[in-house]
Amino acid sequence: MTTRIYLSKAEVTEVEEKFVLGALRSGWIAPLGPDVDAFEAEVAEYVGVQGALALSSGTAALHLALLEVGAGPGRVVLVPTMTFAATANAVVYTGAEPVFVDSQAVDGNVDPQLLVQAVDLLRAQGADIAAVVMVDLFGRCADYPEILPAMQERGIPVISDAAESLGAAIGGHRAGSFGRAAALSFNGNKIMTTSGGGMLLSDDLDLIARCRYLSTQARQPVVHYEHTEIGYNYRLSNILAALGRGQLSRLDCMIERRRAIRERYVEALGHLPGVRFLGRTASGRSDHADNCWLTTLVLDPRLVSATPTMIIEALAAQNIEARPLWKPMHLQPVFLHARAYSNSVSIRLFQTGLSLPSGSGLSDDDVDQVLLAVEACLKVG
Repeated sequence: MTTRIYLSKAEVTEVEEKFVLGALRSGWIAPLGPDVDAFEAEVAEYVGVQGALALSSGTAALHLALLEVGAGPGRVVLVPTMTFAATANAVVYTGAEPVFVDSQAVDGNVDPQLLVQAVDLLRAQGADIAAVVMVDLFGRCADYPEILPAMQERGIPVISDAAESLGAAIGGHRAGSFGRAAALSFNGNKIMTTSGGGMLLSDDLDLIARCRYLSTQARQPVVHYEHTEIGYNYRLSNILAALGRGQLSRLDCMIERRRAIRERYVEALGHLPGVRFLGRTASGRSDHADNCWLTTLVLDPRLVSATPTMIIEALAAQNIEARPLWKPMHLQPVFLHARAYSNSVSIRLFQTGLSLPSGSGLSDDDVDQVLLAVEACLKVG
């Protein structure tokens, strides 16, 4: 059997091995340590923010950020419907109610006008809005230049779920630097990884300090173990932080490789009738600095008879991993009761989109194999 081609497999080299071995030999095996401190400082500098907090997951970062902006029972948090479940789950952890908002067609990110309408309608109905969570879908920043001023005018804090977008930018500012706070994910399939882990970023150093306290079981600064409130076991280990430092040192190179892979896909498939790439403008170029985490096709069923499911199954038969776009949260069984402001764009994207292998470790031969398989499906279709 041929070697499996994964959607977004972690790429680890001797650079990361050196960092991890150094951490092991240092004796800092227990949680926290000098690599955690250095990793926080390096990511903060890369993104361009004042403070960073290394955590066990991006979900933990979202949870803590939401707590600190006042999300809780009796309040609502607006969330894009097209996202991974962790975004909505973090809202539920606080006791707040997630309210879902639909997408714009060009990139699947939240529709700014629909978001503003939803905020104003909810307030007119008497809802107490704690925050808006933005999601940078598949490595492309949401429309912060339009959304942030609108939310600031309404006095609503914005939390940025930048789990998929580290290294991307919009308006000259990098993903993770927008809103009151931002969450990164270093899960195994992300643009860079710490195996499992995440980070909270903010220019509000008081918020970072408060979340640092909560993330270590809310232990009081005394000799014995003293706790006056409930905390969480959310910190990242020193060894995993060392892995992250190695990955961060190569991040720009890994992004450039993913961009090159995307251009291969665009060159081979972009001219086909009924095929477009999510996040590309009408001119064929992106108006954002996309990190190209995942390259996603959207098929026009009026022009392409092959469905995403057919293509995914055909690729799987050749040991190639591909997957549909996120199923909208307002269609998930666990959230069917939730309020949603829908324009049906997310449903269409879920029905007509698929993500292709995009990892920086893919060889040119791997990409050729993917292209041959996809082209065969489209020709048959």
